[in-house]
Order: sequence, then structure tokens, then C-alpha cells
Amino acid sequence: MVANLCMLAVMMIAVVAASFVASLIPGRPVPEVVFFVVAGVIVGPNCLGIVQSTPGLDLVSRLGMGFLFLMAGYELDLRELTGTMGRHASVCWAASFGIALLVVPWLRLGLDQTGCAAFAIALTTTAYGTLVPIMRDRELAGTSVGEVIESYGAMGEIWPVVAMSVLLSPSRSLGANVAVLLGFIGFCALVAVQGATARDLGSRLSRFLHENAESSSQPTLRAVVALLCALLALAAVLDLDAVLAAFAAGFILRHVMPADHGHRLMDKVEALGNGLFVPVFFVYSGIGINFRAVGENPGLLVGFMALLLLVRALPLLVSLTASPETRTMPLGEKISASLYCTMALPLIVALTEAAVAAGAMDEAMASVLVCAGALTVLVIPVITSLSVRAVAAHPIDAVHEMAEHPHHMREIIHEHHEHAHERVEELREERQHLREEGVRLSSADFLARRAELRRRRHRR
Repeated sequence: MVANLCMLAVMMIAVVAASFVASLIPGRPVPEVVFFVVAGVIVGPNCLGIVQSTPGLDLVSRLGMGFLFLMAGYELDLRELTGTMGRHASVCWAASFGIALLVVPWLRLGLDQTGCAAFAIALTTTAYGTLVPIMRDRELAGTSVGEVIESYGAMGEIWPVVAMSVLLSPSRSLGANVAVLLGFIGFCALVAVQGATARDLGSRLSRFLHENAESSSQPTLRAVVALLCALLALAAVLDLDAVLAAFAAGFILRHVMPADHGHRLMDKVEALGNGLFVPVFFVYSGIGINFRAVGENPGLLVGFMALLLLVRALPLLVSLTASPETRTMPLGEKISASLYCTMALPLIVALTEAAVAAGAMDEAMASVLVCAGALTVLVIPVITSLSVRAVAAHPIDAVHEMAEHPHHMREIIHEHHEHAHERVEELREERQHLREEGVRLSSADFLARRAELRRRRHRR
């Protein structure tokens, strides 16, 4: 007990320090979860050795993962997901997963069938739970990029969770896994419907929770924690993935709670989760990363990140270009949205844990994949900023001009370079004005918000 408390105290001190370091970067382009994982590596057994894996800390970490995906599940709107863009997002994910299943065996990684499935799923995930607070902080909700992330990003987390539950449970056959999964989903849907009915009928329990929602005893928040723990326990008994249970808890809450009360309740859930459990989950995930294993296999690290772009980002960009509802988006916004939906840290952590527990993947490979997932969250904001300069130079027009006038190639390149420089300077001035008002956005986020404001003015 004393050892667990001391290690938990060290982890929380590391969380506070990581949050402070993240705040020092102008514009905060890198989410603080990356710093949490790095902090875990530093205090973990492969570096300073202060924090070790224990059953007590494992339970706190599991609850942190539960809170993270509960909050993500609550943000899902089924009406949007079942709409046109949601259907296109599902088709896009299926195409990515099909490509991944074809590519992974060709890599000859020494994985069995279950391991290949786990690796393929990892290539198609989206960190929607991480993207939601980023969208909120950078005011992307309602913009074209935000709408794409809400549909494509959500499907990039829902379908991998379903695939994990079906393909990574070796104790049962595929048919049995599907049957258990459908039964679990049906049970959660029944709970949601019955809960909404009880709320509408004004049951005694419903009135108690409603009337005492703001009291010091916080019975509604306690009910949320009870729901989450119950579904996590049920998933463990049925040998289903804990992420699915947490998503289901968020889905039930969204349909049981009235909209006005639901938002106030989720503020409390976020305070509880983000104050303790979620940061501990990321730090605890970091203590399992073995940098020696990552250093011994840099090819897998770079190759995995390249495959993420090939398997996930490229099909998504093609889908955004082909779909009628997103075809008119500027190229910079399409690239930005595609790259955002390639950020994959939280679900890769959960996926590698399940794969290692199932014996389908060793800890060395899991360390490499988690490290690659952290790098996507670190690198992608930088790539989106660089894409702004590339798009501003109008490279396609430049190629056409050079093909027509090859003798003036130097002048054409200089002209487009100057245009890009002027464009970037203009954007820098506008962003500086926003900073003075307290709004800090990365280049890609700023362009998405700026283009949306222009479209709204044009409609008026």
C-alpha cells in the first residue's frame, strides 16, 4: 500500500511537471498526453526505475482508460455517424483495414494470424478521444475540418474497437466472439432505452438523481462511476475489450441524460477523469515503453509511421476528394483533416495491451508501436503547419507553368516562392492579432477556422 501511494504521488508530480512543460510551447501544438507518456518513460523501470507496474496502479490506469473513452463515447452523435459523411467514413475505414490486412503479412514481422490482425487494426486507428479536447481548445467545432474529424475520426475509433473485440479474443471462436459482442451491444442499447424511458416516466430514482444533481453528495456523478465500473467488469467477465465497455458507458449516458443536465454532468466527469485517472493512464502506459527495444528496431518505428500515412491518411484524403459533401474543401483543409485522423496514441496503447495479453505480440514490438503512436501526436501538428506553406505556393500550378515555359523555370519557382512567403506573412499577422485576444492556433487550425469564417460571411 505504501509503495503504491508513493509511486502514485511520483506519477502525479510528473503529470503536473509535464503539463507545465507543454504550456511553455507557443501555441501548444503538441497535446500534453505526449508529455505524460514521456514522463512515464522517465520514471519507469527502463529509466529512473521509480515507478513499477503493480496491480493497484494497473487498476487506476484501467479506470483512466475507461474515463477517457467514456468521454469520447459521450461525444458521438449517432445521427451524424449514420448520415452521408458517416457512411463514407465507414467505407473509408473498411478500405484502410483491407489495405492493412494485405500489407502486414508482406512485412514478415514474425506475427501469427492474431498478431497480424492486431498490427493491421493499429494502422487504422484514430485518437478521437484525444482529438475532442484539441478541437474544443482550438475552436475547430463547426468548421469543415471539425466536421470531418467528428465523422471520420469517430469511425476510426469505433470500428477498430469492434475489430479488437472480435479478433483479439483467442479464447473463443470468431462466431462466438461476434455473438458475445452483439449480445453486449444489445444489452447496452436496452439499458439506454430503459434508462431514457424511466427518465421520461419520472421514476423515483430518476427524480432523486435529477433533484440532487448539484448537491454536495454528487449522486449523479456516483451513478456514472458505477455505470462505468459495472460495464468494465461485465466486459472483463465476457472477455471483451475494456475500450468497448467505456464507449458503451458514454453512449448510454448520452441517451439517458437530458442535454442540459448531460453537459453539466460531463464537466464533472472530465474534472474527475482529467484530474487523476486519465493522466495516470498515459503515464502508466509510458512506463511499459522500452527505449532499448525501440532503438534496436528503428526501421519498424519509421515504417509504422509511414504505413499510417499510406494506410490511413491517404485513403482518407482520397475519400474527402471524392465525396460530394467534402469535395469543395480547400486542399490544405483536406490534408489537415486527414493527418489529424491519423493521430493514434490512446487506442494503440489499449490495442497493444490486449495483443500482449493474448500472446499475439511481444512487449518489444508493443513498445515500438506505442512510441510510434506518441510520435504521430507529436509530429502531425508540425506537418500540418508545413503543409500550409506548401499549399500556399500552389505547386500544381507551378508544375503546369514550368511544363509550358521550361526556359523560365527559375523565374516561376521564385515567383511562387515569393507568393508563399507573402501568404505566410499575412497569416502570421492575423494569428498575432488572435494571440493578442488570447486565442492560440496552429497554422492548419487557423486556416480551417479562417476559411470557415469566410464561407459564413459569403452565405450572409
